[in-house]
Amino acid sequence: MTFDLGLHVARLLEDEPFFAALSRHIEKYPSNQLPTAGVRVNPDSGRFELAYNPKFLEQMTEQEVKILLFHEFYHLIFEHVTERLPAEGMTREWNEATDAAINGEIFPEKPTEDIQNLFDMAVLPERMGLPRGKNAEFYFKAIKAKKEQDGDSDDNDSSDKDDSNNQQNGQGSGSPDDNQGNGEGFDSHDGWSEDGAIPQEVKELAKQRLKESLSEAAQEATKEGWGSVSQSMRKEIIERLTTKVDWKKVLRYFIKTSQKADKKSSVKRINRRYPYIHAGRKTARTSKIAISIDQSGSVSDRMLAAFYSELNKLADLAEFTVVPFDTQVADEFVYVWKRGESRKFERVRYGGTCFNAPTKWVNEREFDGHIILTDMYAPKPVPSRCQRMWMTDSHHARNPYFTTNEKVISVDS
Repeated sequence: MTFDLGLHVARLLEDEPFFAALSRHIEKYPSNQLPTAGVRVNPDSGRFELAYNPKFLEQMTEQEVKILLFHEFYHLIFEHVTERLPAEGMTREWNEATDAAINGEIFPEKPTEDIQNLFDMAVLPERMGLPRGKNAEFYFKAIKAKKEQDGDSDDNDSSDKDDSNNQQNGQGSGSPDDNQGNGEGFDSHDGWSEDGAIPQEVKELAKQRLKESLSEAAQEATKEGWGSVSQSMRKEIIERLTTKVDWKKVLRYFIKTSQKADKKSSVKRINRRYPYIHAGRKTARTSKIAISIDQSGSVSDRMLAAFYSELNKLADLAEFTVVPFDTQVADEFVYVWKRGESRKFERVRYGGTCFNAPTKWVNEREFDGHIILTDMYAPKPVPSRCQRMWMTDSHHARNPYFTTNEKVISVDS
């Protein structure tokens, strides 16, 4: 029977509320293209993925599978997948440094028998004469210095990069024995962000999703316990939740993915296939975006002012339709905010909050994307016919009234 990671995750993480919550946001699939396992950002969807070789994992003990999962999750938490590449790019030294930073956290100094095989494969700081408890940048600098001193630097080792590219393109051997017993790592770093392989707006989207996933996982861990996550790691995770995401790039990506082709006949454009017989076709890609602004009594004037401040920046990117609402849409105050315009905030309603009202209003019209600016303080609405995203302040992003798989962007008020 082929190893199915999904059947094992629930049992393996039943005593790990933090990792269990984080795991739910990561798509997992088997792949014989990798010799072991690895995480990456999908360049099209901006979602995190964990690929694993079933033959490799089925040889492992349950505790080793658990440690492997922790290792991959920490690559995401530490943003090794989306950011933090050194100026030299993806090198063997950086691979070793990121693994050393993680493995020093999850492996005991003296392994038990049920993790001995994975322990033997692991890149560990002490094997390089370095202390535990440091970050990847520290290990990267130390590893480079040692290799340069020994005359054995791999900065320009083309064979490592060629092997990596072959595996990423499905040309690797896929043998689970490739990394065993050599102390040189047990996972793949293929597909990490390098040289524009992942568009910046997709990385920003992935970072925002990671922040939301970490926030949810941290909230669950606060209630249920952190499991094996150390006190120092808890502190670093909480600090990462306070980092800012470039919301403007996220919005640009949202608008881009909401675009539809608008094809029109044009007598001025020559038809390439039937010149001078049929009119040419002119294609313009446009996005019709609705911005619903929550003006209920629970939304303060300060928050409204912050929302309008962000919309003035968004107006540099696109034209959009403003839809004020509380329990109902204020139809008489709906207007089109032209690109490049600057406006001051205004309050036109003071009632309760119902997200069904703006959602149904937008569903009844031809919109490609819908952004709701709100404090998130109302029940979850009906599904949206177009792509929908939420914008709120940092406090309500951490404490929403309802949970959603849709994008939630936090802005400072």
